[in-house]
Amino acid sequence: MARSSFPLEILPLFLRTSPEFLRNVTGTRMHSLWTLITMLASIIASIVLSISYGYAQTGFVGPLAQTYSPSLPNVVSLNKYASVMPYHFFRNTSNGTTTPTFGSTSVPNDTSFALVNEADFLVFDYERASEILGPNPSYEFVFEVSEAVHEAPVYVASQNKLYLSQLAPPPGYLPQLVVDLNQDPPTLSEYLSDPPVYAPNGGTFHNGLIYWGASGGNNSIGGMEQRVGLRTLDPSTNKSTTILNNYFGYYFNTVDDLFVHPNGDVWFTDPYYSWFNKLTDTPPQLEAATYRFRPSTGAVNVVEDSIVQPNGIALAPNHRTIYISDTGAVSGPISPFLPPQGSTFNATNKRTIYAFDLSDDATYLTNKRAFYLSPDWAPDGLKVAKNGYVVAGTGKGVDVLSETGELLVRVQTNYTVQNFAWVGQDLREFWLMGEGGISRVQWGLQGQELV
Repeated sequence: MARSSFPLEILPLFLRTSPEFLRNVTGTRMHSLWTLITMLASIIASIVLSISYGYAQTGFVGPLAQTYSPSLPNVVSLNKYASVMPYHFFRNTSNGTTTPTFGSTSVPNDTSFALVNEADFLVFDYERASEILGPNPSYEFVFEVSEAVHEAPVYVASQNKLYLSQLAPPPGYLPQLVVDLNQDPPTLSEYLSDPPVYAPNGGTFHNGLIYWGASGGNNSIGGMEQRVGLRTLDPSTNKSTTILNNYFGYYFNTVDDLFVHPNGDVWFTDPYYSWFNKLTDTPPQLEAATYRFRPSTGAVNVVEDSIVQPNGIALAPNHRTIYISDTGAVSGPISPFLPPQGSTFNATNKRTIYAFDLSDDATYLTNKRAFYLSPDWAPDGLKVAKNGYVVAGTGKGVDVLSETGELLVRVQTNYTVQNFAWVGQDLREFWLMGEGGISRVQWGLQGQELV
């Protein structure tokens, strides 16, 4: 919007000088009327001037948001990432437990921005969005669940079922959950393996087995002791097996997320969240770090220890790049003399995804580089699509990123997303889960097949 050629800033001044002239001509009655007129004119001029500056002084070109396609009212596209907003815009900072979303940003001088909160999908890159969304993208809230953390989704194609976990609160919950995709509509039920696995936090599928990162540690849970580590589950027999539960006698902290390399090595992150969330009965004994475990020999190697709270971890389809998220923005105090104090959110701390090069022999990492700073909350669940796009759970939604870390599309939810998984024959159905909800997306972005 071009700025008016009339010098609006001098209008109030011009009007303020006119009463003196009129007083000499018409007397005091006209002066009183003119005073009222000038007051109203000054207010109108100030409003118009504010809007004029908001549009013109910053180089803003509106609207910020608009419907992506007339046939897709649930999809909203952002003009140039909303990189120039009209003044005065403002986004509140965190109160320590939650963080305001991008859509909550106040932009009074562009009413189109209100579309952001109404959308299921936000498009930031118009050209590449079509590949991600497909011809008819849809979002559906399927199950309302407790406000506990819901994690570790693993799709078992032979059963057409999606296994996932429920953590805390309350601590000590042993049954897991399973979504039966053979039913229409899908059903949700509890599931208990033999022996039970306490608090799976990350999960994947490899060679017919579910691999779970068990994040709970307790002297007596379900009549037995369990410690943080790695478990496998055979979904055909319901039998679980512990394959790792210590680092030279030390308890692991959490075992938050994991993947299995084609060579069989299990890569996993180990932050402090089990202590913060009261899932373990002992304070941390090890630094927060990322490890590589070789089941065939039992060897465990630390591969990264510079990240504050290593959380999500994922392998690119070419097996040359590994992504690890740092959710250090969500942290809390640790003391051997105090019980768990919980965690709070600080937006100025780490909420970044890092990319690493994987060595040719797939044993170590090099070339750490910042890949993506999460606009909302912190990047929790992390996976890579078949085409190499990175997908991250970031607060009340999921971000789809290019191979160079550009935000392309965001799926918006009404609950905090912890993790997600692709399901179905063509792996274009996408299930999300977290605190209070489980939902699904039908779109064009295809997942990697886990075999």
